[in-house]
Amino acid sequence: MISNMANAQIERVEPPNWWIGFKDPSLQLLVKGPGIGEYDVKIKQSGLSISKIHQADSPNYLFLDLQIPSDAKPGELELEFTRKGQAAIIYKYELKARTQNPEEFIGFSTKDVIYLITPDRFANGDPSNDIDLSLKEQSVDRKDDYARHGGDIRGMINHLDYMEDMGLTAIWPSPLLINDMPRSSYHGYAITDFYKVDPRFGDLAEYQELSQKAKAKGIKLIMDQVNNHCGLSHWWMEDLPFSDWINYQEGYENGENITVTNHRRTVNQDIYASDWDRDLMDNGWFVPSMPDLNQNNPFLARYIIQNSLWWIETLQLGGIRQDTYPYPEKDFMAEWARRIMKEYPLFSIVGEEWSYNPLVVGYWQQGAHNRDGYESYLKCTMDFPLQRTLVEALTEKEDWDTGLVKLYEGLANDFYYASPQDMMLFGDNHDMDRLHTQLGEDAVLTKMALAFIMVAPRIPQLYYGTEILMENSDKPGDHGFIRTDFPGGWPGDVVNAFTGEGLHMAAAEMQKFVRTLLRFRKGQKVIHEGKTKHFSPEKGVYVLFRYLGDKRIMLVLNKNENAVSLSLDRFSEMKIENKSFRELFSGHTLVLKDQLEISERGALLFVNQVDDD
Repeated sequence: MISNMANAQIERVEPPNWWIGFKDPSLQLLVKGPGIGEYDVKIKQSGLSISKIHQADSPNYLFLDLQIPSDAKPGELELEFTRKGQAAIIYKYELKARTQNPEEFIGFSTKDVIYLITPDRFANGDPSNDIDLSLKEQSVDRKDDYARHGGDIRGMINHLDYMEDMGLTAIWPSPLLINDMPRSSYHGYAITDFYKVDPRFGDLAEYQELSQKAKAKGIKLIMDQVNNHCGLSHWWMEDLPFSDWINYQEGYENGENITVTNHRRTVNQDIYASDWDRDLMDNGWFVPSMPDLNQNNPFLARYIIQNSLWWIETLQLGGIRQDTYPYPEKDFMAEWARRIMKEYPLFSIVGEEWSYNPLVVGYWQQGAHNRDGYESYLKCTMDFPLQRTLVEALTEKEDWDTGLVKLYEGLANDFYYASPQDMMLFGDNHDMDRLHTQLGEDAVLTKMALAFIMVAPRIPQLYYGTEILMENSDKPGDHGFIRTDFPGGWPGDVVNAFTGEGLHMAAAEMQKFVRTLLRFRKGQKVIHEGKTKHFSPEKGVYVLFRYLGDKRIMLVLNKNENAVSLSLDRFSEMKIENKSFRELFSGHTLVLKDQLEISERGALLFVNQVDDD
């Protein structure tokens, strides 16, 4: 805070507050204000001092290095800014006591099912915040796929009961920070202030309320963050602190055409990659409306790391999803992840590397034996290779090298990954066609895909609406249409998927299927921690086991339209002979002997009856 209005030369200090007790006691403050770069600064309290003052290229910034000793007391620091011939400026900066131990920040794992939400399209809990006249985009139009629709934080809070009832244990909303962009601001990935919640979603207090109320229901909050870029309307774009704060800055400031990345992410691993391609990948802007941040600038790098720590502490997060992971400088990304995991050893971060090549995806996971010695400190990566393989396996005709054999061979790639169970598997997300669309609007195949995702040795993620067969077949590849409104999230919706009112039969049946699967999975240690064994597909049937001690789960994926008899003798190593099993979805109990008669196409999930059930 600023002590009085007469001293309003200081426009912002970031981070806006800090905490006592971090393992790294250093803190760097960004101070912004007209001519502030000409001021000297000191801390008035005894025992605390500024170790170094850095001037920027712009005269309107200072960067202050502080050391926060472990015995410091919470309260307000008084920063005194002085300049010859000018009245002193006193700025009060708050140091807080931490309310949660670092070991209590428990990240997501195989125990969880993560629900990905596009907040603007999920539920409008507070119509009064739909339009903010101080922002550039000032309209709401639910008929326009790329306009704002009004969904917000209150909408997610209001439907936590639904998420809990479905068996979900973590939520990942796409970014909720302000996107003061002139159009298409709804998606959240063009952030214009890294410390401000978009008022059309709510405010910081509501964001904290979402975290607290979700936690009370056993649901973790994952924050979607963006280290690679910001929005073109970010507040600092009119007065950049340094001449290298963003990449290709000189061209931007001279009004030249924007240099866009070539998206050749393999330059991070390619031993033959040219410097030209590598530079363009690292430094090119993601799109012309999203300036590429230069993490080689040490002040920007520090700013990003501290911003992530600030949000973890402020929201008591259960994880971070990092957008466009391979696009920033990879050594910076390693330091960013290392710093977070140093402070929060049980935390989780998942990085987006949209590659279908397991070698490329595996490169980014902590513990990978990389040829160049790169260590990422990143625990979890998104499993795009297995996602595509799953869809191909279910949609292709069965043959010796197509169909379910692809799933069998795709899962066999786990030998390469440092920690396959720490990868995130999904059927769809906000950037790709809906799973039901990818599978030709075949509800049976959609069930088969979801059953595999929830049983496989992975961290599963479900995109909002997949549980009610939301699809985008009329507009394939259209991101705005993929992010369709969840029915029931707006007053007056004829269909309400939260209550089931008006849902067509197939959607209601799918929702029941998913609820049954997720609620079952929630209590299954054999899925969370068990070993995996699968058998090569035969006659259009793929069988995968999860096992732990005497517990067995047997997933059967059958693509045959007609009845088929599955010989069980080749599964003898799993010790299932003459054991009683219950099929999850039908509830039927049977003793497995020589043959298993399967009457129809679909997914069967057999669970053996043991004493700890």
